[in-house]
Amino acid sequence: MRVFVASLATETNTFSPIRIDRSAFEDAFYAPPGGHPETPTLCSAPFIAARRRASEQGFTLIEGTAAWAEPAGLVSREAYEGLRDEILDQLRAAMPVDVVLFGLHGAMIAEGYDDCEGDLLTQARAIAGRDAVIGVELDPHCHLTQAMIGAATILVTFKEVPHSDFLERAEDMVDLSLRAARKEITPVMSVLDCRAIANFLTSREPGRTLVDDMLAREGRDGVLSISVVHGFPAADIHDVGTKVIVITDDAQGTGRSVAAEFGARILAFGANRMPYMPGPAEAIDMALAVAGQPVVLADRWDNPGGGVAGDSTFLVHALRERADIDAAVGALWDPVAVSFCLAAGPGARLQLRFGGKAAPSSGMPVDAEVEVVATTRDLVIPFQQSRVSLGAAASLRLGKLDVVLASKRAQTFHPAVFELLGIDLSKKKIVVVKSASHFHTAFAPIAADVIFVNCGGPYPPDAAAIPYRRIRRPIAPLDADVSPVWMT
Repeated sequence: MRVFVASLATETNTFSPIRIDRSAFEDAFYAPPGGHPETPTLCSAPFIAARRRASEQGFTLIEGTAAWAEPAGLVSREAYEGLRDEILDQLRAAMPVDVVLFGLHGAMIAEGYDDCEGDLLTQARAIAGRDAVIGVELDPHCHLTQAMIGAATILVTFKEVPHSDFLERAEDMVDLSLRAARKEITPVMSVLDCRAIANFLTSREPGRTLVDDMLAREGRDGVLSISVVHGFPAADIHDVGTKVIVITDDAQGTGRSVAAEFGARILAFGANRMPYMPGPAEAIDMALAVAGQPVVLADRWDNPGGGVAGDSTFLVHALRERADIDAAVGALWDPVAVSFCLAAGPGARLQLRFGGKAAPSSGMPVDAEVEVVATTRDLVIPFQQSRVSLGAAASLRLGKLDVVLASKRAQTFHPAVFELLGIDLSKKKIVVVKSASHFHTAFAPIAADVIFVNCGGPYPPDAAAIPYRRIRRPIAPLDADVSPVWMT
């Protein structure tokens, strides 16, 4: 058996002012054939899962390119078409193949392409042929489209939000794809469009029990896999929304029944899907009322993982007004300020302007005399099984407030963002992280509490207030009396 694997991924926020080209992929993560490391990235875990199976089972594995860019605004046409064609040419050269495996995000949008993944998969199907198995792992914050469903044999998303299971789900996807190629199973996908924007977290209820029940249902009554596509609301395109995928062993009736059950449960979450999110001043008061420390404040709407800048200053200004609080904030994206700090060096004091640069929604810059605590030419931190670079970085001290600045946009996945730059979080009452959810796995064990904060952003956090123009209607919560629709 011959198996081809490749990965092309980013998450596009159409409301973001940040545009990206090929250099954004090469700067974040680009691995040519044979160059993928032994650890997975968020969307390239199929490489690691496929390598393990090839070692165990002896099939021929042909590796293509793996590329990832930090979430941002639109991808240039040249960047997308160039990387797409690079991978498709590699697939042509690998032919004949029995299985094609892709690690994709599912929410990439480029100039002229609302559905990059659907385009890539459709062309891959034309090359591989109708008898080949095409298996795809997706981020649940994707836009599942009819083109993606039509081209793929197997579609599996991560189950966890925050995404702590991308390697496990890659193992599932690769396993099902190999079993299908060997004719051990006849996979049939039942896909329900819930006609809703219904994101939820799995680190707390009601999402936690739903995922546990999904895992428990797999392997019973012919059910091979259950995935929930949360959707990515920060994109104004036709296919935004929540869907449920159930893969059965040639049992579509069962698949539809299970998909309908889980879809109904998600819709029943209603307004209780997400935690209460106070503004900055209220969040600080809530943190001070918590016994113990540190209390983590998640700046959810200035999350680089959602395609925005990660340079907003609202919580910095709010904490500066409460100068008696031991606090830390990180990591703000400001490569210019980082370069000044690197030139000054640890121990230096200087007048510095930082943050508040990318857009009006970033807030006002901070102007202050700061002490440079520590610097690094490359701040590398863990994210689950992978490693993420925030580039050159510096930590600053403004009285009792410590701030980490980074030259690359990336989420604050791990306490190492602070610890590697000389900040002891155990001595901080409040720790602000630039992340929507992926911080949770690493920060929850050290946190007295976690509070999600609404500081505003380039698009409203309330889906009903997002200025959509192209989204398919009707859809909840924008419209009333909405009914789910079958996609298969």
